[in-house]
Amino acid sequence: MDKKRLIIIDSSALLYRAFHALPPLKTKSGQETGGIYGFLLTFLKAVKDLNPQYVAACFDVKGKTFRHESFEAYKAHRKPAPEGLIGQFPLVRDVVKVFHIPVFEKEGFEADDLIATICRICKNEEDLDIFIVSGDLDNLQLVDSRVKLYTLGRGIKDSVIYDILKVRERFLVDPWQMNDLKALVGDPSDNIPGVKGIGKKNAAELIERYRTIEELYQELSTDTAVAKPKIKEALKANKENAFLSKKLVEMKNDVGISFDLEQCRFPSFNKEEVKAKLSELQFYSLVNKI
Repeated sequence: MDKKRLIIIDSSALLYRAFHALPPLKTKSGQETGGIYGFLLTFLKAVKDLNPQYVAACFDVKGKTFRHESFEAYKAHRKPAPEGLIGQFPLVRDVVKVFHIPVFEKEGFEADDLIATICRICKNEEDLDIFIVSGDLDNLQLVDSRVKLYTLGRGIKDSVIYDILKVRERFLVDPWQMNDLKALVGDPSDNIPGVKGIGKKNAAELIERYRTIEELYQELSTDTAVAKPKIKEALKANKENAFLSKKLVEMKNDVGISFDLEQCRFPSFNKEEVKAKLSELQFYSLVNKI
């Protein structure tokens, strides 16, 4: 018997990636819709590829999160979102709702935390596989034997599925070690400091050898760690940043949300309502895909 499948849409990240991946698209009234169009292309392809029985959508909520309490400069270097993108968030929510997909969001938390929480809740469902559909790779830390990441490839119509082997093939560490890797490398897009002077290759070698930054720094404290002098010096000088970075990138999987898998049954939408919404957005090429 085939396992059931749940798709969790990392909606904000997917819209952001689609907006930047496609040329501008507008309705006759001047409303920008390129991001929504790309969002729908990816979503409909995922549905076709994965044939899910359940679908849920998670959104970021505007404003600071609990991570800002630990690090005020979290995401401080990000440029403001373009007006054309901001105007598409309410519209993509309307599209998700017309597909009768339950929406999960919570003030003070990111969509990633809600995704992690849903994955934890669904671990009790033994015959369920989970596919996170996202525009970025932040969710790789959640990949395991039952959770995979479905993301965009080079183009909006290309897709890549990351399982445990695919993560190791690309990053040379296991999914559960991705936070340790980022703790050393950092992430400029989110202003995660990491350890200055350590690149991806050296970081991967350190994590492969020591498994976690906790074990790495334990070896450093007894001066038995195997590493070049410059790397040891960088690690010791940036110990605080390394542990802060790991704390910032770890997804919280115990957010208080009310999640019921059966409410995510898919498809349960009205075809004519969806077609009407697509026509309203002037996505005529997508109408026949429904």
